Amino acid sequence: MTYAGLAVGVVAGALVVALVVARVRRLGARWWAATALAAVVLVVLTVVFDSLMIAADLFRYDDAALLGVRVWLTPLEDLAWPVVAALLLPALWALAGDDERAGADA
Repeated sequence: MTYAGLAVGVVAGALVVALVVARVRRLGARWWAATALAAVVLVVLTVVFDSLMIAADLFRYDDAALLGVRVWLTPLEDLAWPVVAALLLPALWALAGDDERAGADA
């Protein structure tokens, strides 16, 4: 299995969970905007810090399992994990909490 195949499966699962929770908890545009902002921030931080760690040779990827597309030094596949975190964690928080804490639009 390639990194991209694993990433697509996990992102798809997180997106399904986020969509279901958003529908069940009636989360509106404000919640989606906050989730998107969090995803952008996490992706930027991932690019910066992964690139620094790769440049320092702290770890390496199997080039045969990569698509070959990189953002700075970070493989594209590695950006799936901050997207998953940005989708899944707020969705689970909204599911576990009450309407006010979940950020449901009134």
